[in-house]
Amino acid sequence: DVVDVAVDAMSGMTSQPSMGAVVACARGTPLDTGISLEKVFEYSEYWEGARGLYAAFDCTATMKSGNADVYENEIPGGQYTNLHFQAHAMGLGHKFKEVKRAYAEANKLLGDLIKVTPSSKVVGDLAQFMVQNGLGREEVEARADELSFPQSVVEFLQGHIGTPPGGFPEPFRSRVLKDLPRVEGRPGASLPPLDFEALGKELGGRHGVPPSPEELLSAALYPKVYEEFRGFTSTFGPVSCLGTRLFLEGPAIAEEFEVELERGKTLHIKALALGDLNAAGQREVFFELNGQLRSILVRDTQALKEMHVHPKASR
Repeated sequence: DVVDVAVDAMSGMTSQPSMGAVVACARGTPLDTGISLEKVFEYSEYWEGARGLYAAFDCTATMKSGNADVYENEIPGGQYTNLHFQAHAMGLGHKFKEVKRAYAEANKLLGDLIKVTPSSKVVGDLAQFMVQNGLGREEVEARADELSFPQSVVEFLQGHIGTPPGGFPEPFRSRVLKDLPRVEGRPGASLPPLDFEALGKELGGRHGVPPSPEELLSAALYPKVYEEFRGFTSTFGPVSCLGTRLFLEGPAIAEEFEVELERGKTLHIKALALGDLNAAGQREVFFELNGQLRSILVRDTQALKEMHVHPKASR
Protein backbone atom coordinates (compact mmCIF):
# COMPACT_ATOMS: atom_id res chain seq x y z
CA ASP A 1 0.00 0.00 0.00
CA VAL A 2 1.00 3.62 -0.53
CA VAL A 3 0.19 6.57 1.74
CA ASP A 4 0.27 9.98 0.06
CA VAL A 5 1.73 12.64 2.38
CA ALA A 6 2.98 16.23 2.25
CA VAL A 7 6.01 17.72 3.97
CA ASP A 8 4.91 19.11 7.36
CA ALA A 9 5.10 22.80 6.36
CA MET A 10 2.84 22.21 3.34
CA SER A 11 0.41 19.67 4.87
CA GLY A 12 -3.15 19.88 6.14
CA MET A 13 -6.03 22.05 4.89
CA THR A 14 -6.59 20.97 1.27
CA SER A 15 -3.23 19.19 1.11
CA GLN A 16 -2.17 15.69 2.22
CA PRO A 17 -1.53 14.69 5.87
CA SER A 18 1.75 15.59 7.58
CA MET A 19 4.74 13.49 6.53
CA GLY A 20 6.40 13.92 9.93
CA ALA A 21 3.25 12.79 11.76
CA VAL A 22 2.93 9.62 9.67
CA VAL A 23 6.65 8.80 10.02
CA ALA A 24 6.51 9.36 13.80
CA CYS A 25 3.34 7.26 14.22
CA ALA A 26 4.84 4.33 12.31
CA ARG A 27 8.24 4.44 14.04
CA GLY A 28 9.01 1.30 16.06
CA THR A 29 6.12 -0.64 14.51
CA PRO A 30 6.10 -3.26 11.72
CA LEU A 31 5.18 -0.37 9.40
CA ASP A 32 8.27 1.71 10.30
CA THR A 33 9.16 3.77 7.22
CA GLY A 34 12.89 3.89 7.99
CA ILE A 35 12.83 7.63 7.28
CA SER A 36 14.79 9.83 9.71
CA LEU A 37 12.58 12.34 11.50
CA GLU A 38 15.53 14.75 11.66
CA LYS A 39 15.71 14.71 7.85
CA VAL A 40 11.96 15.36 7.68
CA PHE A 41 12.35 18.35 10.03
CA GLU A 42 15.21 19.82 7.96
CA TYR A 43 13.25 19.36 4.74
CA SER A 44 10.14 20.94 6.26
CA GLU A 45 12.13 23.91 7.59
CA TYR A 46 13.18 24.86 4.05
CA TRP A 47 9.61 24.73 2.73
CA GLU A 48 8.32 26.67 5.73
CA GLY A 49 10.55 29.56 4.68
CA ALA A 50 9.55 29.21 1.02
CA ARG A 51 5.85 29.16 1.90
CA GLY A 52 6.23 32.41 3.82
CA LEU A 53 7.40 34.17 0.64
CA TYR A 54 4.14 33.27 -1.10
CA ALA A 55 1.86 34.01 1.86
CA ALA A 56 -0.37 36.32 -0.20
CA PHE A 57 -1.40 33.34 -2.35
CA ASP A 58 -1.75 30.87 0.51
CA CYS A 59 -5.10 29.17 1.02
CA THR A 60 -5.08 30.47 4.62
CA ALA A 61 -5.63 33.98 3.21
CA THR A 62 -9.26 32.98 2.60
CA MET A 63 -9.65 29.57 4.32
CA LYS A 64 -9.30 28.61 7.97
CA SER A 65 -10.04 24.88 7.91
CA GLY A 66 -10.61 21.87 5.71
CA ASN A 67 -14.13 20.62 4.94
CA ALA A 68 -15.44 17.07 4.54
CA ASP A 69 -17.99 18.20 1.93
CA VAL A 70 -15.36 17.37 -0.71
CA TYR A 71 -16.74 13.82 -0.47
CA GLU A 72 -19.99 15.20 -1.90
CA ASN A 73 -18.85 17.82 -4.42
CA GLU A 74 -15.67 15.94 -5.47
CA ILE A 75 -13.55 19.10 -5.78
CA PRO A 76 -9.85 18.08 -5.94
CA GLY A 77 -7.75 19.48 -3.07
CA GLY A 78 -5.50 21.69 -5.19
CA GLN A 79 -8.47 23.12 -7.07
CA TYR A 80 -10.47 23.69 -3.87
CA THR A 81 -7.85 26.24 -2.82
CA ASN A 82 -7.83 27.95 -6.23
CA LEU A 83 -11.62 27.95 -6.48
CA HIS A 84 -11.95 29.54 -3.04
CA PHE A 85 -9.44 32.25 -4.01
CA GLN A 86 -11.16 32.86 -7.38
CA ALA A 87 -14.58 33.09 -5.75
CA HIS A 88 -13.34 35.84 -3.43
CA ALA A 89 -11.67 37.66 -6.34
CA MET A 90 -14.94 37.56 -8.32
CA GLY A 91 -17.00 38.83 -5.38
CA LEU A 92 -18.52 35.39 -4.76
CA GLY A 93 -16.70 34.69 -1.49
CA HIS A 94 -19.95 34.97 0.50
CA LYS A 95 -21.53 32.50 -1.94
CA PHE A 96 -18.82 29.85 -1.81
CA LYS A 97 -21.25 27.31 -0.37
CA GLU A 98 -23.39 27.85 -3.49
CA VAL A 99 -20.31 27.56 -5.72
CA LYS A 100 -19.50 24.16 -4.19
CA ARG A 101 -23.09 22.99 -4.67
CA ALA A 102 -23.02 24.27 -8.27
CA TYR A 103 -19.71 22.42 -8.82
CA ALA A 104 -21.46 19.10 -8.20
CA GLU A 105 -24.27 20.11 -10.60
CA ALA A 106 -21.80 21.33 -13.24
CA ASN A 107 -19.93 18.04 -12.97
CA LYS A 108 -23.11 16.10 -13.74
CA LEU A 109 -23.94 18.48 -16.61
CA LEU A 110 -20.57 17.73 -18.21
CA GLY A 111 -20.90 13.97 -17.85
CA ASP A 112 -19.42 13.25 -14.38
CA LEU A 113 -15.80 13.85 -15.36
CA ILE A 114 -12.57 12.46 -14.00
CA LYS A 115 -11.41 15.74 -12.48
CA VAL A 116 -7.75 16.50 -13.07
CA THR A 117 -6.12 19.57 -14.57
CA PRO A 118 -7.52 20.87 -16.91
CA SER A 119 -10.91 19.08 -16.74
CA SER A 120 -11.45 20.19 -13.11
CA LYS A 121 -10.98 23.83 -14.19
CA VAL A 122 -13.74 23.41 -16.78
CA VAL A 123 -16.14 22.20 -14.07
CA GLY A 124 -15.10 25.06 -11.76
CA ASP A 125 -15.56 27.69 -14.49
CA LEU A 126 -19.05 26.39 -15.24
CA ALA A 127 -19.95 26.31 -11.52
CA GLN A 128 -18.93 29.96 -11.01
CA PHE A 129 -20.77 30.93 -14.21
CA MET A 130 -23.93 29.31 -12.83
CA VAL A 131 -23.70 31.09 -9.47
CA GLN A 132 -22.85 34.45 -11.05
CA ASN A 133 -25.92 34.24 -13.26
CA GLY A 134 -28.24 32.60 -10.73
CA LEU A 135 -28.67 29.44 -12.83
CA GLY A 136 -29.50 25.91 -11.73
CA ARG A 137 -28.72 22.71 -13.61
CA GLU A 138 -32.19 22.44 -15.17
CA GLU A 139 -32.14 26.04 -16.42
CA VAL A 140 -28.64 25.62 -17.91
CA GLU A 141 -29.82 22.54 -19.80
CA ALA A 142 -33.00 24.27 -20.97
CA ARG A 143 -31.16 27.40 -22.18
CA ALA A 144 -27.99 25.71 -23.45
CA ASP A 145 -28.41 27.04 -27.00
CA GLU A 146 -28.70 30.69 -25.90
CA LEU A 147 -26.28 31.06 -22.96
CA SER A 148 -22.76 32.46 -23.46
CA PHE A 149 -20.68 29.80 -21.71
CA PRO A 150 -17.06 30.26 -20.50
CA GLN A 151 -14.50 29.58 -23.22
CA SER A 152 -13.02 26.63 -21.31
CA VAL A 153 -16.44 24.90 -21.29
CA VAL A 154 -16.96 25.44 -25.03
CA GLU A 155 -13.45 24.17 -25.86
CA PHE A 156 -13.96 21.12 -23.66
CA LEU A 157 -17.17 20.25 -25.51
CA GLN A 158 -15.36 20.77 -28.82
CA GLY A 159 -12.90 18.07 -27.76
CA HIS A 160 -9.82 20.26 -27.27
CA ILE A 161 -8.70 18.30 -24.19
CA GLY A 162 -9.83 14.90 -25.42
CA THR A 163 -12.93 12.74 -25.12
CA PRO A 164 -14.08 11.80 -21.59
CA PRO A 165 -14.34 8.04 -20.85
CA GLY A 166 -18.15 8.16 -20.82
CA GLY A 167 -18.37 10.34 -23.91
CA PHE A 168 -19.78 13.87 -24.16
CA PRO A 169 -23.19 14.68 -22.66
CA GLU A 170 -25.88 14.88 -25.32
CA PRO A 171 -27.98 16.76 -26.34
CA PHE A 172 -26.25 19.36 -24.11
CA ARG A 173 -23.06 19.30 -26.18
CA SER A 174 -24.79 19.77 -29.54
CA ARG A 175 -26.98 22.59 -28.22
CA VAL A 176 -23.95 24.50 -26.87
CA LEU A 177 -21.71 23.99 -29.91
CA LYS A 178 -24.28 24.33 -32.70
CA ASP A 179 -22.06 24.62 -35.84
CA LEU A 180 -18.71 25.04 -34.07
CA PRO A 181 -15.94 22.66 -35.22
CA ARG A 182 -15.20 19.54 -33.19
CA VAL A 183 -12.02 17.56 -32.61
CA GLU A 184 -12.43 13.84 -33.09
CA GLY A 185 -10.17 11.51 -31.10
CA ARG A 186 -6.98 12.54 -29.32
CA PRO A 187 -6.30 16.26 -30.03
CA GLY A 188 -2.53 15.78 -30.34
CA ALA A 189 -2.94 13.22 -33.11
CA SER A 190 -4.41 15.77 -35.53
CA LEU A 191 -2.18 18.73 -34.63
CA PRO A 192 -0.05 19.92 -37.56
CA PRO A 193 3.75 19.79 -36.97
CA LEU A 194 5.24 22.98 -35.53
CA ASP A 195 8.25 24.65 -37.16
CA PHE A 196 10.21 25.81 -34.10
CA GLU A 197 12.87 27.50 -36.22
CA ALA A 198 10.28 29.63 -38.04
CA LEU A 199 8.52 30.47 -34.77
CA GLY A 200 11.86 31.51 -33.22
CA LYS A 201 12.59 33.86 -36.14
CA GLU A 202 9.09 35.34 -35.93
CA LEU A 203 9.39 35.99 -32.18
CA GLY A 204 12.91 37.40 -32.57
CA GLY A 205 11.72 39.81 -35.25
CA ARG A 206 8.72 40.88 -33.20
CA HIS A 207 10.55 41.45 -29.91
CA GLY A 208 14.03 42.41 -31.08
CA VAL A 209 15.87 39.53 -29.40
CA PRO A 210 15.85 35.80 -30.19
CA PRO A 211 13.90 33.74 -27.63
CA SER A 212 15.62 31.29 -25.30
CA PRO A 213 14.68 27.59 -25.68
CA GLU A 214 12.37 27.94 -22.65
CA GLU A 215 10.71 31.05 -24.10
CA LEU A 216 10.27 29.35 -27.46
CA LEU A 217 8.52 26.40 -25.85
CA SER A 218 6.35 28.74 -23.74
CA ALA A 219 5.30 30.66 -26.86
CA ALA A 220 4.42 27.41 -28.64
CA LEU A 221 2.32 26.07 -25.75
CA TYR A 222 0.80 29.30 -24.40
CA PRO A 223 1.05 32.02 -27.09
CA LYS A 224 -1.29 34.49 -25.35
CA VAL A 225 0.41 34.13 -21.96
CA TYR A 226 3.83 34.49 -23.59
CA GLU A 227 2.83 37.74 -25.33
CA GLU A 228 1.49 39.10 -22.03
CA PHE A 229 4.81 38.19 -20.39
CA ARG A 230 6.78 39.98 -23.13
CA GLY A 231 4.58 43.05 -22.72
CA PHE A 232 5.16 42.98 -18.96
CA THR A 233 8.95 42.70 -19.26
CA SER A 234 9.11 45.44 -21.92
CA THR A 235 7.38 47.76 -19.42
CA PHE A 236 9.12 46.74 -16.18
CA GLY A 237 12.43 45.30 -17.38
CA PRO A 238 14.21 42.08 -16.30
CA VAL A 239 12.25 41.46 -13.09
CA SER A 240 13.76 37.96 -12.85
CA CYS A 241 16.80 39.69 -11.30
CA LEU A 242 14.70 40.53 -8.22
CA GLY A 243 14.34 38.22 -5.24
CA THR A 244 10.94 36.62 -4.67
CA ARG A 245 9.99 38.82 -1.69
CA LEU A 246 11.04 42.04 -3.44
CA PHE A 247 9.06 41.11 -6.55
CA LEU A 248 5.86 40.14 -4.70
CA GLU A 249 5.87 42.67 -1.84
CA GLY A 250 8.30 45.42 -2.79
CA PRO A 251 10.97 46.89 -0.49
CA ALA A 252 10.28 48.49 2.88
CA ILE A 253 11.03 52.19 3.32
CA ALA A 254 14.78 52.72 4.03
CA GLU A 255 15.56 49.17 2.86
CA GLU A 256 18.72 48.79 0.77
CA PHE A 257 19.14 46.00 -1.75
CA GLU A 258 21.19 45.02 -4.78
CA VAL A 259 20.05 43.89 -8.21
CA GLU A 260 22.56 42.04 -10.39
CA LEU A 261 21.57 42.66 -14.02
CA GLU A 262 24.48 40.61 -15.32
CA ARG A 263 27.91 39.58 -14.15
CA GLY A 264 29.82 42.70 -13.10
CA LYS A 265 26.78 44.98 -13.46
CA THR A 266 25.02 45.48 -10.13
CA LEU A 267 22.59 48.23 -9.11
CA HIS A 268 22.54 49.49 -5.51
CA ILE A 269 19.04 50.69 -4.60
CA LYS A 270 17.55 52.20 -1.44
CA ALA A 271 13.83 52.88 -1.03
CA LEU A 272 13.26 56.33 0.52
CA ALA A 273 9.61 57.45 0.51
CA LEU A 274 6.18 57.27 -1.11
CA GLY A 275 4.33 60.39 -2.23
CA ASP A 276 0.60 61.09 -1.94
CA LEU A 277 -1.90 59.59 -4.36
CA ASN A 278 -2.62 61.87 -7.32
CA ALA A 279 -5.80 62.18 -9.40
CA ALA A 280 -4.51 59.60 -11.89
CA GLY A 281 -4.08 56.96 -9.18
CA GLN A 282 -0.28 57.30 -9.11
CA ARG A 283 2.26 57.86 -6.36
CA GLU A 284 5.74 59.33 -6.68
CA VAL A 285 8.30 56.83 -5.41
CA PHE A 286 11.59 58.28 -4.16
CA PHE A 287 14.72 56.12 -4.07
CA GLU A 288 18.50 56.17 -4.39
CA LEU A 289 20.10 54.45 -7.38
CA ASN A 290 23.85 53.96 -6.96
CA GLY A 291 23.87 56.90 -4.54
CA GLN A 292 21.89 59.26 -6.80
CA LEU A 293 18.42 60.52 -5.80
CA ARG A 294 15.72 59.43 -8.26
CA SER A 295 11.92 59.35 -8.40
CA ILE A 296 9.31 57.77 -10.66
CA LEU A 297 5.51 57.76 -10.83
CA VAL A 298 3.99 54.36 -10.11
CA ARG A 299 0.33 53.33 -10.40
CA ASP A 300 -1.18 52.31 -7.07
CA THR A 301 -3.22 49.31 -8.22
CA GLN A 302 -4.87 48.83 -4.81
CA ALA A 303 -6.03 52.45 -4.63
CA LEU A 304 -7.30 52.31 -8.23
CA LYS A 305 -9.79 49.62 -7.22
CA GLU A 306 -11.50 52.12 -4.91
CA MET A 307 -11.18 55.24 -7.10
CA HIS A 308 -14.08 56.49 -9.22
CA VAL A 309 -12.63 58.12 -12.33
CA HIS A 310 -14.90 60.25 -14.51
CA PRO A 311 -13.06 61.00 -17.77
CA LYS A 312 -13.86 64.33 -19.43
CA ALA A 313 -14.36 64.80 -23.14
CA SER A 314 -11.50 66.64 -24.84
CA ARG A 315 -12.34 69.92 -26.55
